[in-house]
Amino acid sequence: MSDIRFSGVTRVFQRDGREFPTLAGIDLAVADREFVAIVGPSGCGKTTCLRMAAGLEFPTTGTVAVGGRIVESPGPERAVVFQQFALFPWKSVWDNIDFGLKCKGEPGAGRRARIEQIIGVMGLQGYESAFPHQLSGGMQQRVAIARAYVLEPDVLLMDEPFGALDAQTRTVMQEELVRLARVNPRTVLFITHAVDEAVYLADRVVVMTRRPGAIREIVDVASVRRAERWDRHERIEDVMDQESFVHLRTHIWRLLREQQARNDH
Repeated sequence: MSDIRFSGVTRVFQRDGREFPTLAGIDLAVADREFVAIVGPSGCGKTTCLRMAAGLEFPTTGTVAVGGRIVESPGPERAVVFQQFALFPWKSVWDNIDFGLKCKGEPGAGRRARIEQIIGVMGLQGYESAFPHQLSGGMQQRVAIARAYVLEPDVLLMDEPFGALDAQTRTVMQEELVRLARVNPRTVLFITHAVDEAVYLADRVVVMTRRPGAIREIVDVASVRRAERWDRHERIEDVMDQESFVHLRTHIWRLLREQQARNDH
């Protein structure tokens, strides 16, 4: 099992002798192989949640567990994809993807087969010897996702991975991620500011309040997707045209606007 569980999580930062609460009592369970997106106002603690699941930050109170184990440090069962591609500029596409496998001590023959497979899945054939500066932003993010997936992690943690891309490339990458999730499902925690993206990708969307962040509502998308057969559409724009999609998107936007209105007052 590779579930993620936040239990009574708070996070308070200290600066100049003052306390700045960021998260307030987060209780959230992400099931094994479930795709959960978190949206909310800027500064509400979305990325802090992801970083705690990754073992890069820790709760002030409460616990974060993955697969039933309290997270105390980063681990190979959890892979992180950031908004900035974080590729090694001096390494080729192949060597960037190979880096984590090499660090794990994977045998050479097995590494090659896994890299070739993920390169095929991510449409990177012909770019194996290219360096990051020779690639578009979308291609660089394909490499970053391939580097994460090739490790076969139980959990994939994605912090606005498409935020730096232009609109057209972002759409292509969203479709690629959906396709990849069908072929090779993982437990995914996905942070985004884009409501359309959250509804298109996720099984559930967690809507957070303004800081200190708490869960305002959890919106079930998967049951609507199944009932309305969104998966019969290959293109994202065809899914987004569905009345059920528009209804969910509008509902989430209203929740976010409610938080903004409170902040303005």
